[in-house]
Amino acid sequence: MARILHIDSSPRGERLHSRKLTREFVEAWKQSHPADIITYRDVGRNPVPHVDEPWIAAAFTPPEQRTPELQEAIQISDRLVDEFLAADIYIIGVPMYNFSVPSTLKAYIDQIVRAGRTFAFELEDTANPYKPLVLGKKMFIVTARGDSGFEPGERNEKLNYQDPYLRAIFRFIGITDITFIHVENDEIGGTSLAQSIANAKAKIADLVAA
Repeated sequence: MARILHIDSSPRGERLHSRKLTREFVEAWKQSHPADIITYRDVGRNPVPHVDEPWIAAAFTPPEQRTPELQEAIQISDRLVDEFLAADIYIIGVPMYNFSVPSTLKAYIDQIVRAGRTFAFELEDTANPYKPLVLGKKMFIVTARGDSGFEPGERNEKLNYQDPYLRAIFRFIGITDITFIHVENDEIGGTSLAQSIANAKAKIADLVAA
């Protein structure tokens, strides 16, 4: 039995392909793995707070030294980190906004990337002070993009701050088994979009069956 954390990050409804395909992904996964436990978090429609000064003070204060005010400032982050660490597999829907990720997802990531919880910071190791703590996990990321050509060597490669950022930040905390499923040409539509959706659905079917 595995624990799945399904995250959507778009504020839009079912018109958005990242939402449609993460839902289809999870439904197919449940059929193939009926014993698995699914937890759903929608940071697009129910955004988490951005990091602020009390949060920073709390995060860098040892738990036993936190005042009630600091404990309150960090409690949402603690719940999110606990939920994140409890999962074995992540399925995340991410639209491309201005060539990167929605601010709602960035706010969520800022809440869970925490020293002492998801990574360690060891000052004495000057060559490699950052130690990942989230190990042995698997992640599937479904992206939706208005255009295409964002892969290495393609025409929009230099504009792509979406999957390079996601790959880097999740690898930083220890998640290296990351698979991307891209839906492209959403703004162009027509056969190019239809083919991209078909390719994404086929890839999801293969991943579920693997």
